[in-house]
Amino acid sequence: MRPAPARPLVVPRVPVPEGATALELGGTVSDAGRLLVRLLTDVVRMRAPDAAGALGGARIDRAGSPAAIGRSLQALGMWASLVSIAELHDAMRARRRVELEQGEARLAGTFAHVFAAWRDSGVQPSQVAELLETLRVTPTITAHPTEAKRVTVLEKHRTIYRMLGELDGMAWSAAGRGRRIEALRDEIDVLWMTGELRLERPTVAHEVAWGIHFFDDTIFDAFGAVHDALDHAAAEAFPGGSIDVPVVLEFGSWIGGDRDGNPNVTPAVTRQAVLEYRRACLRRYRARLAHLVQALSIAERSITVPAWFRVALGRAAARGDDAARVASRNPGELFRQWVACMQDRLAATIGDVAHAPPYATADEMIAELRQLERALGEAGCKRIARGVVASLRREVEAFRFSLVRLDVRDHARRVRPAADALRSRLGQGIASVCGGDAAWLRGALAVPRREPGADEPQLPNDALDVLREIRASRTHADRRAFGSYVVSGTEGVGDVLAAYLLAKEAGLFVDDEGLESCTIPIVPLFETIEDLRRAPAVMAELFAIPVVTRSIRALGGAQEVMIGYSDSNKDGGFLTSNWELYKAQTRLARVAAESGVRISFFHGRGGSVSRGGAPTHRAIAAQPPGTIGGRLRLTEQGEVVSFKYAYPDAAAYQLELLASSVIEYSLPAAPAAPVPGADDAMDALSGAGHAAYRALVRHPHFLAYLGAATPVDEMALLNFGSRPARRSLTRDLADLRAIPWVFAWTQSRHLIPGWYGVGSALDAFLTIRGQRGESLLRRMFAESPVFRLVIDETEKTLVQVDLAVAGAYAGLVPNEDARAAILGLVRAEFDRTASTVLRITGESRLAERFPQFSSRFARRVPLLERAHDQQIDLLRRVRESDDKDRWLPSLLLSINCIAACFGTVG
Repeated sequence: MRPAPARPLVVPRVPVPEGATALELGGTVSDAGRLLVRLLTDVVRMRAPDAAGALGGARIDRAGSPAAIGRSLQALGMWASLVSIAELHDAMRARRRVELEQGEARLAGTFAHVFAAWRDSGVQPSQVAELLETLRVTPTITAHPTEAKRVTVLEKHRTIYRMLGELDGMAWSAAGRGRRIEALRDEIDVLWMTGELRLERPTVAHEVAWGIHFFDDTIFDAFGAVHDALDHAAAEAFPGGSIDVPVVLEFGSWIGGDRDGNPNVTPAVTRQAVLEYRRACLRRYRARLAHLVQALSIAERSITVPAWFRVALGRAAARGDDAARVASRNPGELFRQWVACMQDRLAATIGDVAHAPPYATADEMIAELRQLERALGEAGCKRIARGVVASLRREVEAFRFSLVRLDVRDHARRVRPAADALRSRLGQGIASVCGGDAAWLRGALAVPRREPGADEPQLPNDALDVLREIRASRTHADRRAFGSYVVSGTEGVGDVLAAYLLAKEAGLFVDDEGLESCTIPIVPLFETIEDLRRAPAVMAELFAIPVVTRSIRALGGAQEVMIGYSDSNKDGGFLTSNWELYKAQTRLARVAAESGVRISFFHGRGGSVSRGGAPTHRAIAAQPPGTIGGRLRLTEQGEVVSFKYAYPDAAAYQLELLASSVIEYSLPAAPAAPVPGADDAMDALSGAGHAAYRALVRHPHFLAYLGAATPVDEMALLNFGSRPARRSLTRDLADLRAIPWVFAWTQSRHLIPGWYGVGSALDAFLTIRGQRGESLLRRMFAESPVFRLVIDETEKTLVQVDLAVAGAYAGLVPNEDARAAILGLVRAEFDRTASTVLRITGESRLAERFPQFSSRFARRVPLLERAHDQQIDLLRRVRESDDKDRWLPSLLLSINCIAACFGTVG
């Protein structure tokens, strides 16, 4: 029995023109959007006439063959992707227009904008220089399985984006423009014939190659563009300040090191990942040196070459087998000869030649580039040195010979048994003296390390082997090849000390006059609501342990703590997660200050709102005062990587926006006056919201509803990534990964992780506190960044919820009681949330304050309606029919199509 049709929503929604077709809605984007949709329609009419109706507004024929249905879904998904490309093209074009007409300093999200404001407010160049010296912004690429598109498809999208830019940027004749449009149509034609679905589940090696792909195509160049922009902005705003711009961006990665729930990441896989990363950056340097040797065609007769440089060049040439060959290669062009020597050394490092000494470390290459910069500067070519040499030197400083700093992550429930297995070898005497697990670990860390015997058994879960691999790879790859050892699921001090003990046993400790310290940062990851609440006490206890504090000092004086947005949301709901993350950071910063330790935060964010995704500048502004401090690290996951780094100008924009936002909120300043009573109000709201959310997810019918009314189980059939959707084989909610959790509710238009509980919280607060409570919430909405962020992102999520569509998915739930109970809770909470949010914001309809967001989503509503209608039918066929394999590819295409419309999977 199917549920009755959803009752009409009581809250005004984003208007969608009645009878609007996908093609017509696409035409409202821009000339670029109209062009792409027209070309797609031409291609579909030629290649698959039976799918053209879907683009014209017709519903997909359920009686069609699986192949015909798949073609229609493919057409809708391509429409969404192409319109997204056009929207990005339009946004970047508008940004360039503002820059040209008003100047870069008027453009928010730029270094020029931040520095101009600082200059006008009296900030001194010395303050800026001091901040930049300690600034570190570290996007960390992860292979979280949220990217539905193949690399081949991403490359086609990049080509289409570039071709749109070419049509804009050149004065074409009518004939020339026509030919370019035909070429663009051909590219869309090839894209249509390119398979969208991965035929096999990617291996970790595939994921490593996927990550490197973005560095090769955009990130390397974007890195240089961002630092050039920083250099230029500092010089423009503080012309007499002589601010020497250091490297402020570096990149981390989890791809090849994230072992949490992924049995495919073995020590051998991690070793190979490090080697692939090293090869990628060495290839880049080889290309950059080839460009540099072409650029530095400066004859010695036209300048005065410093004497010290001639001597240094002679020594560099003599290091090879044939110094005369170097001199004859570019006679009279000493700077070219210097770069030629560097080319030989780099080739030897790669392993291509044997006649030159290889670079032992990246530091040697950096030193030679600095010598080249100095010589050019002393020869009167300082601008040339800054333009062509400094950019390469910064790359080598940032990427070294490792490309990224690879984190190794493992779960505490794997780390603890591995450390516990050491007891028999280290001796029970420690345990008998100290008692208790954490105390035993303290004792074990206090005694000298003993080499294991050859006949001693291997530890379980190869947890120790991967740490030994870290030690080895630092020697043969780069001393900074690895970043941190992250302990996910940290609940107490023992989890962190267990990681320290394993690191000690793996030889990652050093002894300084009898005092040992760890040479790799051990980073706890606090994920659940209870873990976040315990975190300050856990860290306070750790800061009192000598080996921990010695290790922190030896590694630069800052303790990194990772906080998880996704799992805290799954555990406590959107409102409670955000507030507990805020409070945890505030309290952790206080504990660190009391212990004399600097603290920095590693934000484990995803792409969707429910996994911490929010506009970059506003998300940083909403962090607790004083917790940025010039250092920010965050994960860039799955489709977020594709969104931010797929296109060169977009990659540069995203990185500058991130770095400039961190700079803006790092300069010491008097904190804004807090709203009186805001913290107590947030505590009350969080408590009520948490109770409502937990009542939903603990409902006896909830798991059955989740499994039937969403494609959560079918997601496992999509070859998104190398890791399983669950940490273990159990079917409980705790072991379900946050990504499939969000993915499932998005596909079925419930989007529960992004709003559920907020309405109950606001309604209870307003009911109890009345008009005074409403006035307080309105003031918090105006003045509290964290509350404003919660309301804004909740409101935008509500726009994407469709209870009629959700009700149709609920028709897949066989148990009528389960269907009625859960859908009834969702409907009631939606009405509460929408009405109370509008009461606080004063709007007449949802997302009235976000016209661009609203219009963008409205363009996709007709497509989504057709894709949802078809997916529901396909889910029923796959689950109930004997020939489900015939329908499965079409179902997976429907998932891709909906993901393309939302722009996110999880």
